[in-house]
Amino acid sequence: MVMGQDSDDVVEIQRGEKPSEPSIITVNCQDKLGLGCDLCRIILEFGLLIITGDLCTDGRWCYVLFWVVPRSSSAIVQWTNLKNRLVSACPTYPTPIIDLLDPMKSQVYLLKLFSVDRKGLLHDVTRVLRDLDLSVHRVKVSTTPDGRVVDLFFITDGMELLHTRNRQADTLERLHAVLGDSIIGCQIQLAEDFQQGCSFLPPSVIEELFIPELLDSENCSQASNPDLEKLSITIDNSLSPSHTLLQIHCLDQRGLLYDIFRTLKDRNIKIVHGRFKLDESMFREGELLIVQGDGKKIVDPEQQNALCSLLRQEILHSLRVMLVNRGPDNELLVANPVESCGKGRPLVFYDVTRALKVLGICIFSAEIGRHTVSERQWEVYRFLLDDSADFSLSNPKTKQHIVDTIKGSLKGW
Repeated sequence: MVMGQDSDDVVEIQRGEKPSEPSIITVNCQDKLGLGCDLCRIILEFGLLIITGDLCTDGRWCYVLFWVVPRSSSAIVQWTNLKNRLVSACPTYPTPIIDLLDPMKSQVYLLKLFSVDRKGLLHDVTRVLRDLDLSVHRVKVSTTPDGRVVDLFFITDGMELLHTRNRQADTLERLHAVLGDSIIGCQIQLAEDFQQGCSFLPPSVIEELFIPELLDSENCSQASNPDLEKLSITIDNSLSPSHTLLQIHCLDQRGLLYDIFRTLKDRNIKIVHGRFKLDESMFREGELLIVQGDGKKIVDPEQQNALCSLLRQEILHSLRVMLVNRGPDNELLVANPVESCGKGRPLVFYDVTRALKVLGICIFSAEIGRHTVSERQWEVYRFLLDDSADFSLSNPKTKQHIVDTIKGSLKGW
């Protein structure tokens, strides 16, 4: 063990005594660039909301505290799996667990599902996979003319047990229990030569979906929630002789801390100390002492402005949603930025299919791919929607309602 620590010392989880009380996650490990981002990403994936957080580092050792609660009162948190995943993100661990969110480093399996089509089918499958700690990295869904569905899910196992008969049998049993008579057949096998896949998009769609940074005034007017007008990002170098103070105040949304830490990580900016909290009106306040990769303060005004602009963009527009006509059909496009290390955002597929199920819209086909714009990679989710007689997608107001509902589901509003 490194410095005599075992996994129980690296990550501790103190459960709240009552359902309404937050649980406390303590991480004590060697520091690394982007550790806060990696931890927030895992916590986001397990459906937890960070109420308060505190982190500090001396450059070699890091100490992190998170007070968390489930975002949904009906959510069942797999605390043991969460702890194992958090430990795997810490460089202290003597034999690091494979980063299960990177399909290039973990064994990828192909889940083949054949079933009768029905509303909400795709979300029900995705919910089972999420509950079993199975991460979806790519999906190909198609519907045959006779109303049958062929689903191909490329997945990795957060427990690294999918190679065992018991784990596979449990997965298939859970799918049969949820899908019932809809399921025709299901099997799990190793995926050969897995590749993330590219997504071809027409130039007109690229221009609208990946619109360049908007002006600050446009950011507020185009935000789907007027409270985002209160977004405030400031940088101050007067309070510390060796660190730059970054202050952020805005309405909370799902994945907000992940987006902030991801942006800093990809810009090679280190967090020396950070404190953030959520008030009763669901506004998030954060104060971060940061330095550049070389350990120096950010003193250049242009660099300061660029960082504030980038953070504002990532907070307001990290998730892009469009509903476009594709001949006689309607295609829903959802895009999110990929981390520089190649990781996509968790639970996007789950949140989108959940929103479509609530809306009562069937998915004719779906796929996940990657697209690069101006040297930046995006993960693109494409859904070909089934236009029903009682929910016409040709109505502009209906289309806007769908887009707003999808954004609300993704952002937790």
